[in-house]
Amino acid sequence: MQFVQRHFNNCITADGPEVASIAQHAVSRGIYTVLGYSERKDGSLYIAQLHIDPFDRTMTTRRKLKATHIERTIFGEGDGSDFFVRDTPLGRIGSLCCWEHLNPLNKFAMYAQNEQVHIGAWPGFSLYADKAFALGPELNTAVSQVYAAEGQCFVIAASTLVTPEIQDMICDTDFKRELLPVGGGAARIFGPDGRPLADALPDTQQGLVFADIDLDMISLAKSAADPSGHYSRPDVFQLLVNRERRSPIVYSVAGDGPSGIDTGKVGMVPSDEGVSHAD
Repeated sequence: MQFVQRHFNNCITADGPEVASIAQHAVSRGIYTVLGYSERKDGSLYIAQLHIDPFDRTMTTRRKLKATHIERTIFGEGDGSDFFVRDTPLGRIGSLCCWEHLNPLNKFAMYAQNEQVHIGAWPGFSLYADKAFALGPELNTAVSQVYAAEGQCFVIAASTLVTPEIQDMICDTDFKRELLPVGGGAARIFGPDGRPLADALPDTQQGLVFADIDLDMISLAKSAADPSGHYSRPDVFQLLVNRERRSPIVYSVAGDGPSGIDTGKVGMVPSDEGVSHAD
């Protein structure tokens, strides 16, 4: 419990100054950005991803549908509106968080929207190293690779890592240091046939992984197996998705709610004097 208040205070809001600053710089440089973050909304926290689109200058946030295991002690849940794919000049871009990639229904909901570029947000994989294989880089990197081959899409799997500073802050005994060693970085990029497209960084090194992608590769991969097209059997299997946004309060008369109620997940990137924005 010693970190609960500190963590809550350091989580950011989707409409806060930190997001506004990142969005302004992303737009001014024409970079489509998907930011994984811990979102604070009133008194609750959510595992979230923020899409910043420099082409139409919008921000769209999504939340992890179901927090995993111990995450549920502090994080809330998303809903069906969080499963979206954005149509951009760079392709159709979608995203999921961490072990959302292990739920087959989550994945199919994304594949069926003709996702072309998928962004996966992952933690570092050093926790319980050599003690819990399911939490390690081998399995979870394979999950991203299979997602690419299964959905015939490009996958950019971003991860964090445990630095010596993080370890010193969290671990006050040698036993805890053994459970949370330094490292765990495992950023990867995969093509629609599952092929690795970039060299991996050392797991203790912070940095960027780059790759050139060609969306035409997708049609070649889908000629063999398209999970929501010619390789599907909707007469046998269908997925029902409730896309309605869940709200804790419903007003019987439209517009009767108090001012300031959270009415949507899409916002405009705020302008800032001296910062130029892409059209």
